[in-house]
Amino acid sequence: MTTIGTLLIFAAAIVLMVVAIARWKVHPFLAILGTAILLAVVLGVPYTDLPDVIGKGFGGVFSGIALVIIFGTLIGSVLEHTGGAVALARAVERVVGKRHPRLAMMLIGWIVSIPVFCDSGFVLVSPIGKSLARRSGNSPVPLMLALAAGLFASHVFIPPTPGPVAAAGMVGLENDLLLVIGLGAVISLLSLIPAYWFSGRFSNSEISENTEGSERLENSDNSERRRPNCGATLALLPILLPIVLMALGSVATLVTMPEGITAALTFLGKPVIALIIATLSCLPLLMKAKTTDLFYGITQSSLKTAGPIIFITAAGGVLGSVVVASGFVDIIKESGEALKALGVVFPFLIAAILKSAQGSSTVAITTTASMMGLFSDSGSMMNALGFTSPLAAALVVMAIGAGAMTVSHANDSYFWVVTGFGGIKARDGYRTMTLMTLLMGLTAIAVIALAAALLL
Repeated sequence: MTTIGTLLIFAAAIVLMVVAIARWKVHPFLAILGTAILLAVVLGVPYTDLPDVIGKGFGGVFSGIALVIIFGTLIGSVLEHTGGAVALARAVERVVGKRHPRLAMMLIGWIVSIPVFCDSGFVLVSPIGKSLARRSGNSPVPLMLALAAGLFASHVFIPPTPGPVAAAGMVGLENDLLLVIGLGAVISLLSLIPAYWFSGRFSNSEISENTEGSERLENSDNSERRRPNCGATLALLPILLPIVLMALGSVATLVTMPEGITAALTFLGKPVIALIIATLSCLPLLMKAKTTDLFYGITQSSLKTAGPIIFITAAGGVLGSVVVASGFVDIIKESGEALKALGVVFPFLIAAILKSAQGSSTVAITTTASMMGLFSDSGSMMNALGFTSPLAAALVVMAIGAGAMTVSHANDSYFWVVTGFGGIKARDGYRTMTLMTLLMGLTAIAVIALAAALLL
C-alpha cells in the first residue's frame, strides 16, 4: 500500500471514530476499540496476531497507570464531598479576593481542579464568585469566566487529573509524573494570562445574564453554606503530599545517600505509592468533616467515575498498539521530515480536532496519547517524530493538553456547566467560553513549541 493510501486510511479512521462518538452517540470505549480493530484489518495486521495486539494494548494500561487514575479520582472525590475543595477556595479568597476578585477566582479554580474534575469544581466554587461579585457590586460574568479558565487549565495539564495522568502513562512517563506536574503547572499558568485579560473585557456586563443560571447559583450558594466545616490545611495535604514524596524520590536518585534511605525514598516516590499515601492522608479530613461513614459511598462513586476513563484509556492503548503493529510508524518515518517540521504542533492538532469534534477533553487526551505511543519504543510514532527523551515526551503531553482545551463549545458538557451555573446566556457562550478556550489553547501551544525549540 502506498504512503498516501495509508495516511488516507488513518485519517478516515479518525473521522469515523469522531463521527461515531459525536454524531452516532456511540460510547467512546466502543468507538475507539472498534476503530482500532477495523484499522488493523484494513491495514493488514495478520488475524493470528490481532488478539495479542489487542491484549498488549489493553493490558498495558492496567499494569501501568490505572491505579494512579483510581487514587487520583478518589482524592478528588473526598475533597469534593467533605467540603475540602470549598475550604481551599475560601482560603484563596481571603488572601486575594477583596482587591483582585478575578485573580482570586482564577487561582481558586486552578488549585481546586488539580484533584477535582472541572465540571464538579465549577458547581462547587461558583457560589464564591457570586458572593464576591455581590459584595463588590459588579457583574458575576467576569468572575465566572476567570473561574472556568482556572479550572480548565489544570484539568488538561496537571496530574493527578485523569486525562494528564493517562497521557503520561501512555507515552511512558508513569514514573516521571513530577516532571509532568512541573511542566503542567508552568504551562497552565501561562495559558491563564490571556484568559485573565479576556475575562476582564466583560466587566461592564455586556453579556446578558441568565436568570435561571443565577437561581442555580443561589441554590448552590445555600447548599455550599451547609457543607461540613474543615480546614484548608487538611484539604491541601492530599494535594501536596504526593508531590513532595515524588520530589524526594527524584532527589534520592540524584544525591548520594545511605542505601536504605535511597531505597525508601525511591519506593515512596513511585506515583502509585505516593497517591496511596495521599489517599490515606484524606482520613483526617474525613474525620474532621464527620463524613467517615460516607467513605464507602465516596469510594464506590470514585470507582464509577474512574472506570470509564480507564477503559477508554485502555481502548486507546489498543489503538496505539494497532498503529505500531500495522506498520503505520514506518510510513511516518518515510514522511518524517514533513511531520517532524510540525514538532509538538502535530499532537496538538490531533487533540484539537478530536476535542472540537466530540467535546470531551479526556477522550481527546487519551486517544491522542495512545496514537503517539511510548517514547522509549523504537516502533512508536513518538520515536518516528524524534520525541525520544522524558523531557520531549512531557512536552508532547503538554501539547496534547493544549489541543484538548481547543475549543469548548456546545458539544462539551463543561460549556453547559459554565453557561448554566455561571449565569451566561447560551448564545453568549460562544463569544465568551469558546473564544477564551481558543486563546488559552493557542497561547499554550505557542509556549510549548518555543520550549521545544529551545530545550530539545
